[in-house]
Amino acid sequence: MNKLKPFLTKVNKIDTFSPYFFLPFILVLYFFISLFDFHRFDLFNVRVSIWPAVILALVCYYIGVYIIDKLQWTIPSFGLSFLGKYVIHFVVLLTLIGLASYLMMIFGGGLGISDESTRRNLDPKLNFFSQLLWFGILLLLSYKMILEKTMTWKKALVYGSIFAVVMFLFLLMGYRTPLVIMLFTGIIIFHYVVKRVKLTWFLSTLVVIGVAFTMFGFMRVMTEDTTKEFNDRSQPDVELSVEEEEKLLTVEQKVNLTPKWMRALNGEMVTGHIVLSKIMEYTKEEGYLNGEIHRGIFSTVLPGEQISPRMKVTEVVNSLSVEEGKYITRPTRTTTPTFIGQLFLDGGYLLVAIGFLLYGVLISLIYNKVKQGGIRSFHSVAYAFVITLFTVSMHTGLLDLIFILMLGFVIIASSIIKTENKVRY
Repeated sequence: MNKLKPFLTKVNKIDTFSPYFFLPFILVLYFFISLFDFHRFDLFNVRVSIWPAVILALVCYYIGVYIIDKLQWTIPSFGLSFLGKYVIHFVVLLTLIGLASYLMMIFGGGLGISDESTRRNLDPKLNFFSQLLWFGILLLLSYKMILEKTMTWKKALVYGSIFAVVMFLFLLMGYRTPLVIMLFTGIIIFHYVVKRVKLTWFLSTLVVIGVAFTMFGFMRVMTEDTTKEFNDRSQPDVELSVEEEEKLLTVEQKVNLTPKWMRALNGEMVTGHIVLSKIMEYTKEEGYLNGEIHRGIFSTVLPGEQISPRMKVTEVVNSLSVEEGKYITRPTRTTTPTFIGQLFLDGGYLLVAIGFLLYGVLISLIYNKVKQGGIRSFHSVAYAFVITLFTVSMHTGLLDLIFILMLGFVIIASSIIKTENKVRY
């Protein structure tokens, strides 16, 4: 026990949310946990190794972070500094638009948490603009926390309670991503402003949060109304040889030896691993999509029926498994490709390298703003939001137009807002 204390002391000196640690740690942890697949890799015939792409992504990310860190570059203001004083006013306007959209959606479409089919059938325009509610409140609350000259535990509790209320509102919609972004952005702000979050405490909290969100997803699936066509769980109707059918049944029996709740604990990670492997396998046979996935981010807002990027991913991965008598994702559902998979599907290793290099560059540019301008500035809010969104996209991919617009707004706002109070971390 005495030998363990010095080790823990050294570990806790690590800045948990620095560019050099937070995102790479989550990415490695995500794919490491996915290795405990409980025979699901055999069930879906995972044949292609994902590790060359993962290692390339990490190396390119670190190159981007390191170069910008050494050069001490920050995002330029592009001559728009005079607009800095209007940023908060604009955030308030976005929040009001989001509140109006949220109320109209709630009273007109029901609660998305009740069933996946309800969530998918919410008014898309209102759903889009309602995201501005949590985004605006997140920025306003975080900035208010940062401007507090003395942050007491009582004040921190008040801010935390407001965060919890807003998170509950979006819990009712059945979406987990906004909840994760709000939660971790709040924790990062707390880390830099109220009390440093030790790595050991963070790891413990990460386990609790991870289990809570996976169980939320598990309960959502278990309680869905299977009589609705959208929730149909039937497998593809294909002719299998006797040998193939026996093999499939044998593997399914092995999978079912592990209780469903236990498989759910890392189900998202295992699925992400399987999807990435299938994407890499697909591109070997069919070639890359050459930008189709990323074009789909913007085409979904065009008039008429459009295929969303995640539905395209569903088509891609299922095309490799349907002949084997199973779906990786039900045809009516979307598939999160992981950020590596999103890039790989459109442009292979080259696009993975470029994408993660840019991630490292952007995160380091904003982190340098925090170091130069001080923690009690909007730059800390921008950094917390950007690194959280990038980290979440390791699983979801960065395929939502609303998130890309939020990201652009926060980066521009950080570049044009002037820093007055310099408090070093």
